[in-house]
Amino acid sequence: MSTEHASLLPGATRTLAEFSSRIEYDDLPADVVERMKLSVLDSLGCILHGNSLPWTERVLDMVRVEGGMAVASVFGTDVRTSVSQAVLVNATGGHAFELDDIHKESIVHPGSIAVPVALALSEGRREMSGRELIAAIVAGYEIGTRVGNAATMSLFYRGFHPQGSSGVFVAAAAAARSLRLDAERTHHALGIVGSQAGGLMAAQEGAMVKRLHSGRAAQSGVYAALLAERGFTGISDVLEAGYGGYLSTYSGEPKPQRLTDGLGSEWETGKIGYKPHACVTSIHTALDSLATLMREHALSVDDIESVDVALSNMTYVHCAWEYKAQGVTAAQMNLFYGLAVIAVDGVAFVEQYRLERLRDPRLFDFIGRVTARIDPQIDAMGPAFRHAARVTIRTRDGRTLHHEILNRRGSPENPLGYEDIEYKFRQVTASVLSRKQADRLVQLVAQLERLDDLRELISILGTPRP
Repeated sequence: MSTEHASLLPGATRTLAEFSSRIEYDDLPADVVERMKLSVLDSLGCILHGNSLPWTERVLDMVRVEGGMAVASVFGTDVRTSVSQAVLVNATGGHAFELDDIHKESIVHPGSIAVPVALALSEGRREMSGRELIAAIVAGYEIGTRVGNAATMSLFYRGFHPQGSSGVFVAAAAAARSLRLDAERTHHALGIVGSQAGGLMAAQEGAMVKRLHSGRAAQSGVYAALLAERGFTGISDVLEAGYGGYLSTYSGEPKPQRLTDGLGSEWETGKIGYKPHACVTSIHTALDSLATLMREHALSVDDIESVDVALSNMTYVHCAWEYKAQGVTAAQMNLFYGLAVIAVDGVAFVEQYRLERLRDPRLFDFIGRVTARIDPQIDAMGPAFRHAARVTIRTRDGRTLHHEILNRRGSPENPLGYEDIEYKFRQVTASVLSRKQADRLVQLVAQLERLDDLRELISILGTPRP
């Protein structure tokens, strides 16, 4: 074998498979358990809301026509179908409105994948307790985020959507642990799913398919685990292979050591953050900086002459492209639109991303006053600060006002509390659940580790929306 094809970290895939297959609830630190309960509540809210949206309904319509063994629920509907079809819809819904949780280093939203996968398998294949559900979800989070960490931002710069690429490993690990596959079969599940990774970032500029990346990742993970269960084999060194491996193919500058750094002692699962705004995570600091300046100085949108936003190179490439009202997806991914709705409405949540708002002349007027640029000082702080932003406002009466946020609201460094996640859950499910149903879901998730089974929780999730 030539040097250029040498393994990047021999045995890494097997090591992760062995670790994942052996995760037990009692091994998990208390803070990881609490973080996962937050993620379950947050993810269920995202899925229930997302499943009501037009693009997810198109996926559901396809699933209805295709049919499938009626064993797993499509949340918020009366549809029951196969496990793989249910997760296709539910995971698409979880990522359908840019509200799902985020692991910053890996650039993966694991909740919209791991939660529907584990719940579908509990309903359709192997009934689980709340503790077993938490362990399965943690397996998905831990393996998928570590793969994303090792791929680095280079994967994104190559044009891949981490949700559709690294996200398949979230799904396969969660599915394998849900089925209680042994280390050997979990190893093959990872080796199978690596060949299913995909998702192109050009989808962010106006295509519904960006939402589907999450659904297909979840479905691929289920297929991988079900095939591995049957003795189907995968690439044994899928992550570390020097030629045709995941890291060598998808990333130009991988850090393979991040696959196993602190494995079992440093839990990536504990580094999950949540979104207060219904848009791409990278622009939240800019939005909050603008909102802070407007609030502290009692500014209206008409008081602002210009706005300058200094960003990391990553955020600039990701979000600071010309806004042309290409669709809801594009609006949620775009810096200028996000700043405009903050300036005009004061918030950037569900109502601000309705289709009828996308061509609002007031928003375009404000967008014309905003400039964005790359700040070398932010880049010099390293990848951990890729979400940082510095906002400068010039007012019409001649004042110059500055505000910067280095760690976004909702990140582990600047966290949202349980009450914030519960409020968000109730807001996004208000048109989907009754008050009684919402109250009960909140109660069930709060005591998840004490549930002997998940039947009541799944029953509520499988109730058609009004």
